Amino acid sequence: MILLSRFSSPTRCVVFGTSRRVEPSLRRTIGLRSSKQAGFSSRIWRTRTLSTYCLSNGGLDRDRPADTSEIIFLGTGTSEGIPRVSCLTDPLKKCEVCSKAAEEGNKNRRMNTSILIRHHNSEESFNILIDAGKFFYHSALRWFPLYGIRAIDAVIITHSHADAIGVSALEFKTINEEPFTVHNLKITPLPVWHGPGYRSLGFRFGNVCYISDVSDIPEETYELLAGCDLLILDALRPDRSSATHFGLPRALEEVRKIQPKKTLFTGMMHLMDHDEINKYLESLMAEGLDVQLSHDGLRVPISL
Repeated sequence: MILLSRFSSPTRCVVFGTSRRVEPSLRRTIGLRSSKQAGFSSRIWRTRTLSTYCLSNGGLDRDRPADTSEIIFLGTGTSEGIPRVSCLTDPLKKCEVCSKAAEEGNKNRRMNTSILIRHHNSEESFNILIDAGKFFYHSALRWFPLYGIRAIDAVIITHSHADAIGVSALEFKTINEEPFTVHNLKITPLPVWHGPGYRSLGFRFGNVCYISDVSDIPEETYELLAGCDLLILDALRPDRSSATHFGLPRALEEVRKIQPKKTLFTGMMHLMDHDEINKYLESLMAEGLDVQLSHDGLRVPISL
């Protein structure tokens, strides 16, 4: 398995290459198996993939073309997740969004931000995970059985915060911020600021651009966003930005500037009610903006 990560250095990425050990809970969750790899003296973890497809309601989609790629949103929330324990236990104040999120199946229930790319080429199928945070086990437990996901072939980490990286005891190899290939899929890093002086990475694959943790976009990154069909963008709260994340107003400004065909927001906190915010966003279609909140478990077909 290939693991790629972004750490706090403004000029370098980190590749998790030949890992001697993967956290047991993570290995059990995603079905990793160890074996000898030619050319490496240490053990690495190899995986298997299945070509099972499901509809969003959990039914098998046997008519779905085997070569169709897709994105699955494993998590669309903040570091602490939604609902917040502090909100559910507050005797003086009721948080409407967290109360809704406590209900099973409610779209306000959000784990740490993460997506799975199911990449199908002419010969094989690969599962590429972006971020595996502290709630990854819970996301995998909820969505992997439903969507027939038995294994992961590569993990790409956007930055070194706990809501992005949930594996440890790995060997590190540094690489530059340049395009790389994972199982025949070209990945282009999208450098962004995630607070003053802290760089994080978004990623572009095909005409999909994914930026989950951002407070500002450097001018040189806009060139890499040109011609984007689907933009997945950070939008923490409805009223304003924080020091480390876009709020909805700033995120919408960026959508108008980047001009993707469609945008899905992610990384929402408990002030973002799924249905209420989406109702407002639907009104923006009048100005040609196709924007919506994503939700955990959402599946989006893509062309790669």
